[in-house]
Amino acid sequence: MECQECKQNPATLHFAQVTNGEKREIHVCHQCAKEKGYVTHDDESYSLHNLLSGLFNFDPEKLHHSTHNKPAGNQMECKKCGMTYQEFAQIGKFGCASCYQTFSGHLNPIFRRVHSGNTTHDGKVPKRVGKDISARRKVKELKWKLQQLIAEEAFEDAAKIRDQIKEMERTLNQREEGED
Repeated sequence: MECQECKQNPATLHFAQVTNGEKREIHVCHQCAKEKGYVTHDDESYSLHNLLSGLFNFDPEKLHHSTHNKPAGNQMECKKCGMTYQEFAQIGKFGCASCYQTFSGHLNPIFRRVHSGNTTHDGKVPKRVGKDISARRKVKELKWKLQQLIAEEAFEDAAKIRDQIKEMERTLNQREEGED
């Protein structure tokens, strides 16, 4: 679609104007939009990079300083495609499927921010087996927490979690035996 003003450039901006209940569509190029006052900013256009930078809390200045202060070997990089975490944060998408695993430790804060704190997808659960599914998810979370506590050498807390897991698994096994 060509610009309605200059009739030379392609229309890149599309506006709908309603006056006295009558709708009028305007299709103009960026240059004509500036001249007519439809656009008040020129260099401050909102890009995908700006959007993703806001989501990831990414500051290019901090990146510049941090990458120069750290040795190149400390930079997290996907072994399959070679993408660095900083490149992912700038572009906003992964280079390959292996990037998910490589950068997994840094994704939960991003997901929490984007999805209002939710980092897991629960989906719909049938009522009849919903309790078991929820309990199994809880056991899985506790096992993950147990591994973290062991890695941190917090053995007393790990023992409590271990006992909680055993109790939950025992209850689940009893339910399964009762259904057979």
